[in-house]
Amino acid sequence: MSTSIHQRQQQQPHLHHPHLSSPSSISPRNPPNWQRPMSIFGRTGLLILLTLMVVVGVLLPTMRMGLPDGLLSRTSVSKWRDYTLAQAVEFVGKNGTVIVCAVSQPYLPFLNNWLISIARQKHQHKVLVIAEDYATLYTVNQKWPGHAVLVPPAPDAQTAHKFGSMGFFNFTSRRPRHLLNILELGYNVMYNDVDMVWLADPFPYLQGDHDVYFTDDMTAVKPLNHSHDLPPPGKKGRTYVCSCMIFMRPTSGAKLVMKKWIEELQAQPWSKAKKANDQPAFNWALNRTAGEVDLYLLPQAAFPTGGLYFKNKTWVLETKGKHVIIHNNYITGFEKKIKRFQEYGLWFVDDHAQESPLGKI
Repeated sequence: MSTSIHQRQQQQPHLHHPHLSSPSSISPRNPPNWQRPMSIFGRTGLLILLTLMVVVGVLLPTMRMGLPDGLLSRTSVSKWRDYTLAQAVEFVGKNGTVIVCAVSQPYLPFLNNWLISIARQKHQHKVLVIAEDYATLYTVNQKWPGHAVLVPPAPDAQTAHKFGSMGFFNFTSRRPRHLLNILELGYNVMYNDVDMVWLADPFPYLQGDHDVYFTDDMTAVKPLNHSHDLPPPGKKGRTYVCSCMIFMRPTSGAKLVMKKWIEELQAQPWSKAKKANDQPAFNWALNRTAGEVDLYLLPQAAFPTGGLYFKNKTWVLETKGKHVIIHNNYITGFEKKIKRFQEYGLWFVDDHAQESPLGKI
């Protein structure tokens, strides 16, 4: 989809001069007080034309400089307000698979870092950014037309939300509805948080025809040949699966999990006493549908949680060459996440922004 403006070509109005309307207007029988019209090629006409050209040449650039950034392209970007999820999925999901993230403006640097890593695996054309504010929608589509969509209503807050806050809950609780809608459209969907980095292509690991693929968020080391079944529940009576990396096929089983996730979020809303987030609800949804849905736990060595990858150097060395997607979790705060990525050589935006479809933002 192009952002170019299809403007109407302005037609020059037909000039109708009373003295040029008929042959009789130039006849010598005209009254003696008739005067010839001034030609633009005469001295006076040329002087007027030259003056107009100087005025336009001086004022137009000044007017443009005084306009707010982006105003001149307002027509081209305002159309993205009406861009629907169905249109966006059709645009990016030409091979039947969509890679989705949900982003608000403060997370744009992480979005760009994630995109660079995906571009290195040649899968960036599948990416759809679900913008959680209009600034993100316009920024992404202006630089990468068609790859961002906003599903109304947009959340009120446009700032980064601390993990455990009501804002964070409201932001993440929209996720299962987005994913369910994409499944209903008939597409495979992979969801990633943008504090992730791809080191290799994850698609070869999506073996078989399972409904839902996911990763364990526990730091305990598993054997390389561990089971791919849903892990056993922990102390709270549920599993500790991460809701930040999910792949689903458009099956009735996957749709059932998303519907149950939505129900669990509604049943466990955020409160000051119980600062919920979306992940426990996702785990309850998996646990309560396990007998009806074909679930697949991805290999830990390829998809480690941040609490393992960044904190267990021995394990990292033992599994070197097997890592596929790294999640920068088990830490909170923008600056802390960026610093840790930098320390491990996984913060690409400073030196490799040109590799991102968005360029430098």
